[in-house]
Order: sequence, then structure tokens, then C-alpha cells
Amino acid sequence: MRKIILTVLGILLIVASFFLAKYLIDNKNKVKPVAPKVVKVVFADTVKNSTIPIVIPANGNLTAKRRFELYAEVEGIFKPGNVLFKAGQTYKKGQTLIRIEDSEYYSTVQSAKSDLYNSIAAIMADLRLDFPEVFPKWEAYLRSFDLNKATPKLPEMSSEKENYFITGRSIVSNYYNVKNLEQRLSKYVIRTPFKGILTEALVNEGTLIRNGQKLGEFIDPSVYEMEVAISKSFAGLLQVGEAVALKNLEGTESYTGKVSRVNGSVDATTQTIQVFIDVQDENLKEGMYLEAYVDAKDEENAIEIDRNLLLDTKEIFVVRDSVLDVIPVKPIHFSDTKVVLKDVPDGSVIVARPIQGGYAGMLVKVFTEQESKNN
Repeated sequence: MRKIILTVLGILLIVASFFLAKYLIDNKNKVKPVAPKVVKVVFADTVKNSTIPIVIPANGNLTAKRRFELYAEVEGIFKPGNVLFKAGQTYKKGQTLIRIEDSEYYSTVQSAKSDLYNSIAAIMADLRLDFPEVFPKWEAYLRSFDLNKATPKLPEMSSEKENYFITGRSIVSNYYNVKNLEQRLSKYVIRTPFKGILTEALVNEGTLIRNGQKLGEFIDPSVYEMEVAISKSFAGLLQVGEAVALKNLEGTESYTGKVSRVNGSVDATTQTIQVFIDVQDENLKEGMYLEAYVDAKDEENAIEIDRNLLLDTKEIFVVRDSVLDVIPVKPIHFSDTKVVLKDVPDGSVIVARPIQGGYAGMLVKVFTEQESKNN
């Protein structure tokens, strides 16, 4: 009985092994399924070359085109005036900015003028006798002489004898000494050279002012100037008087300036050239930071694309018969986000957005508006 059971189990084991072997052989010969090809969808544009204006972005700070730094050339006490000497104070043209106590020096000037007058009066009798032909003009000069006004110019010498006579009495040297003193006396009062505003006040009324001391700064707020640095490659394209678009940092305000000067030398370190832009607007203040957009030139037969579409090899992706390919291009100008290209044939279908892991030969499908509506 035991032998019969073992014999049956053996037969069953052999049969099971046969079917298992057959199953493994059948599965080994089955064809593996082919993985479907993945076609990537890309955004594309059709090229149409046109004239692209090249705009050079730059930035800088505004400074007053006309500014007047105040320095003392004499010494004395700062006398109070009708208008307080404070930053932000506005003045008219010719108005007194600073008046320094000059009573002592004024007396010195008056004494010198009196000596000149006396020295001329002392020779009048000799002039009447020896030079009667010139006596009238010197008499008229004395009558016009006013100690409280600027010393009038000496009469013209009509002969060498008259010149020797007048010079020998030290009248000419005394005259120029008086004019020198009057010139220095005028430095005790500083007047505004133009209508403007005081932006810096370094002294107060009643303080002692010393010779050579800086007193403040005065500017004309009607015209400002901005200095920007432009690549030397555009130096020959910029022209004086050319309009320039300006914006503040926030981009909320726009202004229009014009190129007033272009430096004739190139900075050896940065290889840039200085360009100065004039701008006028009542809302502008000195020190404001503005961005300028200078129109350099118009590039014909060119296109403008995003910088991230240009490959390191100076190539861009194009689509040809649903296959991705690359073509060489010629970059002309780079801005912060854009690049101007040439040598791109009209009608080329170029990729408009960056492709992750893109390569020449990749199967792609151009995205259309119809697909967008269907989705």
C-alpha cells in the first residue's frame, strides 16, 4: 500500500513538472510590448525679420547742472539778514545770501579813497598852470568823485607829459590800491548768481566766519543732469540733443531728457564712455535715482527673443517636420532679458519658450490655440 502511494505521488510530481516547464517555455517566447513614443509639446513662433530699435539701459543720480559752492574769502561775524540762511530756503537772482561784518574794513577803504581824492585835489593848481588843456577833465573827475560810491575810472591820459606828471604824484598807484580794497570789500557780501535754493548751510548767523571756510551749497533746481556710463561700442551712435526716456525706480513716473554732452575719452578700467543727460521737471530733486533708456540705433533685418532661448553655442532651437533642430545665429545686442539676433531666416519656426532637456532630433509637437481650447 505504501509503495502504491509513493508511485502515485511520483507520477503526479512528474506531470506537474511537465506542465510547469511548458508554461515557462510559452511565456519566454511571448513578444514584449513596445513602449509608446513620447512627443513633447512646445511653444513656437514663426520668424519675421524687421527693424529692431536697440535701447541701451543705464542708470544714475541727478545732480544740479548749475551749482554754487559758498566759500568765505574774508573773515568776520555773520550778520543776520532778511532771509534765514537755512537749507531749503529759496532765493531770487541777486539776493543777498550772506553778509559779513565789514565796518572795520569799510573804514580802511574810505580812508584810502579819501587819500586818493586829496592827492588829486593837491595837483589841480599845477594842472591849471602847466596843463590847462587837461585841467577840465580832472576837475570834472573830482566833481564826480563820491566817497559813498565806487571809485570812478581815472581820466584817459592825452600825452606823455600828463602821464609822467600824474604817475609821478603816485595817483595811479593810489587809484589801483583803492580799487583793490573795494574789490575785497565786495567779498563781505555774497549774492545769488541765479534763482535757486540753498541745499546746504554750514554756518549760523552770529558765528565767526574764517577765510577759506565752506559756508554751504546753492543750486538751480530748474535743470538737472544725470551721468551714465555707456559701452564704448555705442560711442559713435550717440548724438548731442538726442531724446532719452527716463523712469524712477518704482516705474511710476516717466520723464524725457536729452543728451547734453558725450565724453571724448573712454574709461580704461570699465571700457565705458560718460554720457550726460539733461532733464527738467518740477517734481525732480537732486540725488534722485533714475533709469535711462538711450536709443542707440535701429538694427535692420533682425529679431528679438528672450535671452534664455539663446544656447551657449550661439544657436537657437527650431522645429522642422515635428523634429527639434538647432541653427546658428548672430547676437547683436544683449539687454537684461532680451537679445537681438540676426541671420535667422524668415519663416523659420523657432521655439518661443525654453525646453527642459531639449536636444536636436527630439520629437515635438507645436502647441496651437485649438489644442488649448480643446483642453
